[in-house]
Amino acid sequence: MKRAERHHLKENEITRWARQARETVETRKREMTAAVTAALVVGAVAFGYFMWRDRVQSQAHALLAQALAVGEARVSPPPAPGVATPPPQPGTYPSERARAEAAVAKFKAAADAYPSTDAGVFARYQEATTLMSLNRAADAVPCYQDVIARAGDRIYGQMARLGLAEAQARAGQYDQAINAFRDLAQRKEGPLPIDGILMQLGRTYVDAGKRADAQQTFNRLVQEFPESPYATEARQQIDALKKG
Repeated sequence: MKRAERHHLKENEITRWARQARETVETRKREMTAAVTAALVVGAVAFGYFMWRDRVQSQAHALLAQALAVGEARVSPPPAPGVATPPPQPGTYPSERARAEAAVAKFKAAADAYPSTDAGVFARYQEATTLMSLNRAADAVPCYQDVIARAGDRIYGQMARLGLAEAQARAGQYDQAINAFRDLAQRKEGPLPIDGILMQLGRTYVDAGKRADAQQTFNRLVQEFPESPYATEARQQIDALKKG
């Protein structure tokens, strides 16, 4: 092969390598640009999400704080007959019931607005317990159920299970309440006091007319928890059931 031809082929090879190198650089450049763009988009979305979540949490806690403030507001009962009625003071209520009714509305508003936040779950739990204080057990049942669905086995979920069983018992839903108390009494690990649950279960059996089951439950309480603060009442219940 002539020298000129060899030189020409070498130049062509160099040109081809150079073209491939440029194409590779351009491809990598496009890939890097796309990767950087995607990272920026993901970062922006993540930043926006966390900012949104913080804003939602702040708003939820603000509503919860307002509800708690109502629940702790001062009660100013009306004056005695014949005494001039002073002008109402802002942030006060004429009775504990009026204060509780106002607190229920506030807790419900907070829970409805931000149901999935920790503040919203706590607000729903407070709505339920306040309804119980107003003897509105049937209204408290769905509130406790909502807390259970959202909190699961976290502390408020477990407390809500106990509250739900009590609400069902007070609403006359004895079978549901008994099943719930029995399930809770089987949980050896957890924050809920088993002796207190057994006491509630025994009382519910009595209210449901199931005297033999009630006596068996009170006996278990006395045997397993002889030093319990409920033991004395349990013994009294056993004596009353035996006489009856």
